Amino acid sequence: MFSTSMVCQQAFPATCNPRCRAFFLLLLQCTAVLALVSAQEPSQTDRWPTLTGKPPLVIARGGFSGLFPDSSSIAFDLARQLSLPNVHVWCDVQLTKDGVGICAQGVKLENATDIATGYEKRSSVYQVNKVPTRGWFSVDFTYKELASLVSVTQGVYSRTNRFDNHGFAIITVDYLAKEIKPPGLWLNIQYDAFFTQHNLSMTTFVLSVSKRMKVDYISSPEVAFLTSIASGFKPTKTKLVFRFLGRNEIEPSTSQTYGSLLKNLTFVKTFASGILVPKDYIWPVDATLYLQPHTSIVADAHKAGLEVFASDFVNDIPISYNYSHDPILEYLSFVNNADFSVDGVLSDFPMTASAAIACFAHDLSRKASSQVKPLIISKYGASGDYPGCTDLAYNKAIADGAEVIDCPVQLAKDGTPFCLSSENLTENAIVPKDVGGIFSFNLAWNQIQTLIPIIANPSAKFKMFRNPKFQNAGKFITLSDFLALSKNAKSLTGVLINIENARGVRVADAVNEVLIKAGFDKQTSLKVMIQSSNSLVLMKFKGKSNYECVYKANGSIADGSDSTIKNIKKFADSVVVTKDFIFPELSAFITNTTDIVPKLHAEKLPVYVETFSNEFVTQSWDFYSDATVEINTFVQVAKVDGIITDFPYTAARYKRNRCLGVGKKLPPYMQPITPGSLYQFAENR
Repeated sequence: MFSTSMVCQQAFPATCNPRCRAFFLLLLQCTAVLALVSAQEPSQTDRWPTLTGKPPLVIARGGFSGLFPDSSSIAFDLARQLSLPNVHVWCDVQLTKDGVGICAQGVKLENATDIATGYEKRSSVYQVNKVPTRGWFSVDFTYKELASLVSVTQGVYSRTNRFDNHGFAIITVDYLAKEIKPPGLWLNIQYDAFFTQHNLSMTTFVLSVSKRMKVDYISSPEVAFLTSIASGFKPTKTKLVFRFLGRNEIEPSTSQTYGSLLKNLTFVKTFASGILVPKDYIWPVDATLYLQPHTSIVADAHKAGLEVFASDFVNDIPISYNYSHDPILEYLSFVNNADFSVDGVLSDFPMTASAAIACFAHDLSRKASSQVKPLIISKYGASGDYPGCTDLAYNKAIADGAEVIDCPVQLAKDGTPFCLSSENLTENAIVPKDVGGIFSFNLAWNQIQTLIPIIANPSAKFKMFRNPKFQNAGKFITLSDFLALSKNAKSLTGVLINIENARGVRVADAVNEVLIKAGFDKQTSLKVMIQSSNSLVLMKFKGKSNYECVYKANGSIADGSDSTIKNIKKFADSVVVTKDFIFPELSAFITNTTDIVPKLHAEKLPVYVETFSNEFVTQSWDFYSDATVEINTFVQVAKVDGIITDFPYTAARYKRNRCLGVGKKLPPYMQPITPGSLYQFAENR
């Protein structure tokens, strides 16, 4: 039996310096590693609609390259630690001047290393796919030269560069296989023709390396290369995969477009066991970023006896609006639809891919029982998909699994209470200039109900938008209609009425009148939650047996003093805080965990947290651009009692995922992050 210390030591690559080792201790919490060794895998008894009937593979492109520099030892090791037990790591192979195979993101090393700093005057111009290209190329350097002065860096400029300059060396294929020891090894040979021009043979390299280690997959976009090595490999040991590039790009050895080759899969089968295609070959998107009907490529390839792997999965680039900015939904459309499953996915974020396959695939019914307790509370309905506070937003929130739906109350000129996030109508609707004002109190309800709603786009400055096709869909509703809708929704457990209007006390009186008229003061089937940052408003409802008074906390609660919390207890039954009250951030990294939740719980005050959104730009780097990881951490680490979200489906699906039902043996891809660990590592430069 392995000791905990032995397991921890094996987690560290030999090139991992003391700062790197400290990071792994923080992030992976080695005291729990033993519990993760037998991590949950996808069901092997259920037959998957893959070619073999086995679960799809997760292939980690350059390791966990969505966070750390591509092909760094830390990226490869993190992929191994936080993914499915059979994860395959992807190495883009380049050859050095002395024939050493290294893992590097592209043929131009300056795109993802600091080589231009160490060897400033050694750039060259070479033909790459018949195009004159200037750059720093591995063929001009021995491995010793690269190892001595060059470090890998983040090659995607929209990602954090805070982990650059940590001295992550370029690693060799041999080092990856023998020291990091991934469960599966996938070598991608992108530029065989280029290296041949420089008298370096990729054929010789892969044949040689396969004698020293187990290579599970070799892929290439060049037919000539794959045909040249086909006789040297048995498909039962090493599978060859033909990589398709853009449909109109030319495959160099056949001079055909990849789109043309796609029509001749029987030819591909003569030299390959599978194909790797961009994901839009399978699920095309139109010019407006909406999905089109899926193609028949998976069925056609399976019929020809070819496995199908899909590429280009990332969490931090806008995806089709059909997925509501949720990367897990995208994965599920490739592995869990009624017609097919791909045989594997190539991802920069293997943790998300692993969770999608193991925790959420295979008929995760909306009727499945919840595995964790926090309430799912909508934010203006499902306002991530439809204009907030409209009939469509509320109906979708209910259908998506929200347990409590919310109505922020405003008063019309005629005194009608209705649901809208602000009394400034222009924030939520198109207001004609001739209607007599822009505030709710300027217009009667019969005028307000004719306004055209506008969907909120809180991440618009990052060019991330919400469901443009339905940006003006739906109708605003009165508080009375909201309560009637709630009564008819059998799945709801409560309603939340938010009173933040400047005329709070008057609004509270109007709300109370509508509640009584609708019978909510006497019914017990739905909990009534009254939320406000105004204690006077809450005092009007405090003590009523059917109502829960929810205090929207402001900055004064941040110190968590006993007197402050005891004072809240006088007028509130629970508290709403924003995410940073629990996990403060600096430069988009979580710095620590506060004690605000334990202090509120000590006074028997439940804590609800807002606002959880799917857009990756709303999340700290710690959450790997994955809304589910964020929710999971707040639930498991912070022990919050409620999640307030504009995408209720994501949170409701999280509560039902099968990986939460295994007690303390949570698989690594469903483990919460360790708050503050990335920040400490990034700061220790």
